[in-house]
Amino acid sequence: MIRPPQPELRQRFRRRLLDWYGRHRRDLPWRRTRDPYHVLVSEIMLQQTQVDRVIPKYHEFLGRYPTLADLAAADVDDVRRTWYPLGYNIRPVHLHGIARETVARYGGRLPDDDGALRGLKGIGRYTAGAVRSFAFGHRAPILDTNVRRVLGRVFHGRDGRRLSTAGLWRLSEVLLPRGRVYDFNQALMDFGATWCTPRKPLCLPCPMRAFCRSFPWSGR
Repeated sequence: MIRPPQPELRQRFRRRLLDWYGRHRRDLPWRRTRDPYHVLVSEIMLQQTQVDRVIPKYHEFLGRYPTLADLAAADVDDVRRTWYPLGYNIRPVHLHGIARETVARYGGRLPDDDGALRGLKGIGRYTAGAVRSFAFGHRAPILDTNVRRVLGRVFHGRDGRRLSTAGLWRLSEVLLPRGRVYDFNQALMDFGATWCTPRKPLCLPCPMRAFCRSFPWSGR
């Protein structure tokens, strides 16, 4: 069982992570919008795909299908061709289906309810949380590969893959601050992607090292 950290430790982690993000945040195009559709496109593109490959395709895709209604009206084969060469080609099919269902059921506006979002084929718990947090400003937790690694290392001294998914979801939720949830969740992902990396993490300058249970990192 994953026990939640004490309130003081939670606060230290939040404060240091947000301070770090203020200095090291990445300038990414989907962080310049709160449009739920644009956020959804970015999140689905980023699944199993590196950021530098996603950026040009994100611009191209939204240039061709600027709204959910435009995407819903498109031919799915054209959507697949526009998606190329990102791979994992079920993703554009799911995205097209989400657009069509959203137009049919919600008037072309993505719902902000967790259950409604996860009821759309192709949207799982992480994507629903990301859309709710980044587009709608809700206090919603996220848990992707980078976040698993950060939380696993800092609070349990082990790679997040070796810990229960349910426990890590609870930890991600309990760590959420009352404010600045958008920045906090973005910071978690940036920190895992650029500092607390799978190999050669930047442990010496790490703001968490005073309480990180993996410091000094040993590949655990």
